[in-house]
Amino acid sequence: MADSGRIVVLNGVSRSGKSSIAKAMQEVLSGVWMNLGMDAHKACTPPRMQPGVGLRPGANQVSREIEDRVPVLYAALYESIAAHARLGLDVVADVYHHEQYSVPRGILADCASRLAGLPALFVGVRCPLHVIWKRREATWGQVPGSVDAGVIAAVELGQAAVHTHGSYDLEVDTSILSPVECAERIGDRLAHGPPGSRFTELAK
Repeated sequence: MADSGRIVVLNGVSRSGKSSIAKAMQEVLSGVWMNLGMDAHKACTPPRMQPGVGLRPGANQVSREIEDRVPVLYAALYESIAAHARLGLDVVADVYHHEQYSVPRGILADCASRLAGLPALFVGVRCPLHVIWKRREATWGQVPGSVDAGVIAAVELGQAAVHTHGSYDLEVDTSILSPVECAERIGDRLAHGPPGSRFTELAK
């Protein structure tokens, strides 16, 4: 039986730089890093159940049937992360955790419990709101003065909701650090410790 692989979960809003960090980790860190994050999981989710684990904060965005499926989709994602790690593969997962649904879901605590006994590092990916808007403009042409008020509200709510659970094992700011620099900081923490403990705390 192989030793457990390492797990790094990157949590942040859309356009915060999570995906770029995950790719940088695959390029610059030792080990076989499997990228099993939100984008990959959404890609295998049926169109009728979208956006799946990518459902943004806020109530009544989709049918109750779709929202009711989000907890089990997250559970499946984290079970997959755990399965890969138990086989000795390192895993990086970029996610967008929040608890702003139409009813309380307790998703993060449930996900944390599924990583019990595995070496997992919970990394907060932060980025100031004005930089998020610059990136949204570059990607989708969205600027606050020309998009629907609902989009503005969702972006602002997301920025607050994604970090309401409290602290992380490690935080990085992508308005200051490049993806490679973020990956190197994560690698340094993995190499020199201390080991991550935040998921153990969240699972209680």
